[in-house]
Amino acid sequence: MSNKSKVLALKYRPQVFEDLIGQEVIVSTLINSIKTKKTSNAYLFTGIRGVGKTTIARILAKSLNCKNGFEKICKEDLCENCKSIRDSNHLDVLEMDAASKTGVDDIRDLIEFSRYGPSIAKYKIFIIDEVHMLSKQAFNALLKTLEEPPEYLKFIFATTEIRKIPVTIISRCQRFDLSRINAEELFNYIKIVSDKEKGNISDEALKLIVKISEGSVRDSLSLLDRAIVTRDNDDEISLEYAQKIFGYFDRSKLIELINLIFNGNEKETLEFYRKIYEQGVNPKTFLNDFLEILYYFKNIQFLNVENSNFALNNTEFNEIKRISSSLDKKSILLFWQFTIKTLSELDIVSDQNISIEMFLIRLLYLVDNNFINETNTKKDNIQLKTQDKVLDTIEKPEEEISNLEINKNGPINQIKNYTQEENIEKNIKNFSSIQDEIKSFSDLIKKCDEKKEMQLKYELESNVNLVKFENKRIEISFNDKLAKNFIKDITKKLFEWTNERWIITLSKEKGNLSIKDNKKKLIDKEINAFKVTPLYKKIKELFPDAKLLDIKKNNKNLDNE
Repeated sequence: MSNKSKVLALKYRPQVFEDLIGQEVIVSTLINSIKTKKTSNAYLFTGIRGVGKTTIARILAKSLNCKNGFEKICKEDLCENCKSIRDSNHLDVLEMDAASKTGVDDIRDLIEFSRYGPSIAKYKIFIIDEVHMLSKQAFNALLKTLEEPPEYLKFIFATTEIRKIPVTIISRCQRFDLSRINAEELFNYIKIVSDKEKGNISDEALKLIVKISEGSVRDSLSLLDRAIVTRDNDDEISLEYAQKIFGYFDRSKLIELINLIFNGNEKETLEFYRKIYEQGVNPKTFLNDFLEILYYFKNIQFLNVENSNFALNNTEFNEIKRISSSLDKKSILLFWQFTIKTLSELDIVSDQNISIEMFLIRLLYLVDNNFINETNTKKDNIQLKTQDKVLDTIEKPEEEISNLEINKNGPINQIKNYTQEENIEKNIKNFSSIQDEIKSFSDLIKKCDEKKEMQLKYELESNVNLVKFENKRIEISFNDKLAKNFIKDITKKLFEWTNERWIITLSKEKGNLSIKDNKKKLIDKEINAFKVTPLYKKIKELFPDAKLLDIKKNNKNLDNE
């Protein structure tokens, strides 16, 4: 294959250590070990795809076996060894793909082959790519040879899944973790390649390639190759055209979408999303990108354009900074939780696009217009309190509340959770001056009956023992059947009904009998009294097995019958 017909990832593959980018520390360590002749028996290179694991393995093999020596290693006119290693056909440098040769028999053949010294090179080198694919038995077979190989034998392993490799193997290797390539360094590299190939691609399009490649040199070169061959004429490839080539959704549009959501504009939000969907964006990709933008909205004050990894340009960065300054950070965190939840629900619904639209509608109903800009609220110049503060007083009845002011006319500035949504209209109505009077325990039970709160009524009658009832304070004891959320629920309802804070305390005193137990006690007393009457004795003579369970009185005198 001629050099011109090669894909860019192969054409510009580094051939010496100096050509590598982004791995300076690793390169320096390897060069020093070769110069001082303190090379390891085995090397292990790990990192994401396309950062140079196999490339470094080949360069290391050439550095050890070059006929000119490491100090004069071949760079252009390659010696026989360097050329053969580059073309992967050297007799003493065996490259093996562990994904296709995973068994113990393959490793036994390799070990058997290692017993013979090198034919034409100084070292016999085994390069095993994706080594984590080897079976457990294969790793075990490799252990002894790996720990004490002959002087002429070197192992070089490469993997993307370091956690799948046994610790016993890792401990016998000199491990190097290859990092993702820095965005700026990768941009400069592919710009040089683009200029050499006369690609005529804009800087913004190159930054898009860097962003999509996620720090992988091979991925960035493959994308650059695709962009170059797509061009029909000598026109420059713009960012918009590059997005069409790669089928890439412009995440910066999510800034405008989030702005629409915080403005509470449902129609425009859904229309805007549908335009995005028509571009072919995958729902999961959309949600993951949505999470990324939320991250920027929350943490933009701690970031700058340089460390955003080309995810944002100057305009987008400044726009997020402007909008986020007037947003409540707690609401952004709630958006994050809703997005994560929607991601887990996507596979449940057959049409994932519907899930996304409903997700956006839920966010629209969560947010209030007052979040988006302080200028919208300056005309009122009113400090709005949130419904969350009201519910906090319900959740924590023991804490003192002072200066609780509620704007009855203006909207309540809030992100509402599920429990708040259920009662928000009732709560707002109860902010009026109209209050319900509850002056006794019986009034409380009666109020539960009027408001159709049957569960609370049942708990009050059956499982609660009243110790003391006084002004806005109820002291009770209870049995083990009391509902877990009773205190929280009754406190919330009391606040709704009276617009005042009530304190429910638990007492060590036994208290009065519950209404249910008291009724049972009265019935038992009546039954015992009736059992001594002549009528009961006569009934028992006629029906010995009869049992008296209850007594219902009428206007007739039973003793006279």
